[in-house]
Amino acid sequence: MTDHVALYRKYRPQTFAEVRDQDHIIKVLTGAIKKGEIPHALLFSGTRGTGKTTLARIFAKAIGTSQLDLYEIDAASNRGIDDIRELKEAVYTLPYESTYKVYIIDEVHMLTKEAFNALLKTLEEPPAHVIFILATTEEEKLLDTIISRCQVFRFRSPTRAVLAETVTDIAKQEGFLLSPEAADLIAVAADGSFRDALGVTQKVILASGDKLGSSDEVAAIIGAPRSVLILGLLQALHHKDTDKALTFLAEAVAAQVEMKLFARLLLEAIRAVMLVRHQPAKSDLLLSAFSPELKKTIAELAKDNNSPINSRLLLRLLEATEQINYSPLPQLPLELVVVELGNLKPKL
Repeated sequence: MTDHVALYRKYRPQTFAEVRDQDHIIKVLTGAIKKGEIPHALLFSGTRGTGKTTLARIFAKAIGTSQLDLYEIDAASNRGIDDIRELKEAVYTLPYESTYKVYIIDEVHMLTKEAFNALLKTLEEPPAHVIFILATTEEEKLLDTIISRCQVFRFRSPTRAVLAETVTDIAKQEGFLLSPEAADLIAVAADGSFRDALGVTQKVILASGDKLGSSDEVAAIIGAPRSVLILGLLQALHHKDTDKALTFLAEAVAAQVEMKLFARLLLEAIRAVMLVRHQPAKSDLLLSAFSPELKKTIAELAKDNNSPINSRLLLRLLEATEQINYSPLPQLPLELVVVELGNLKPKL
């Protein structure tokens, strides 16, 4: 592996066929190209790391625009009226060697109000040889008049399964084998971002002393809890053993576990208990992402209808997870849930 090359750059898709999980957009774009009906303004909207800029480049290449006639503008750095005035003047010059000049304006929501108004006039009557591709993570901040002049494409955040498959494939190409549990943990930590998933994968490859990445290795690198902590806390909650539950939380804090991620993984395990309890026929599917030890424990807890691990606990943990962001002690909301559970009467 070439260490200095970021994986998300090295494996950035170069063609429509290589793009994952955005079929609803690719179908429209390829159809427009085949029919020769190229929109003069497109808006790519979606969360970070979903491939908006990458797909914009692929589209530009697919319509025959060379690098010389492709312009990328970061609206976060070039957000003022003067920047857009320069753009307005530049669009009227003909392409150097392509049919179309393509302007990709990233983070377009960062433009000032005056810049937006100036851009609006250009979008209304662009030269025939110019195509604008606007990209944003915050579509709600755009003027309705801007949106109405664009063909809007909303990017899906990749699913956990797609992210796990992606990092597994790319790690394999790098001569590295990720365990299924490790790939799934990376997918959870990436939170819907291809770029973040590959960033974590690169850290795991660089930090690992061998060619195999385990879930505990990944946990140590990204601040996730080791599986034994989730497993232990789950069993302690089931038995309403406050002392053990608080001890597991203290171990997580001592290990510098990222508490928001810890809470999310705990939520997923408790959610699985609830779903397996009510949909036992689907238990294999519901438990497919968990390690063998967690699968066994979740299946056992699901059989106990009197277990305090139920929908009410899940709801309380959801509230606690939201409170982690605002708590001066990130572990405090989870500690409160543990203490409250221990103080409840046997029948929850």
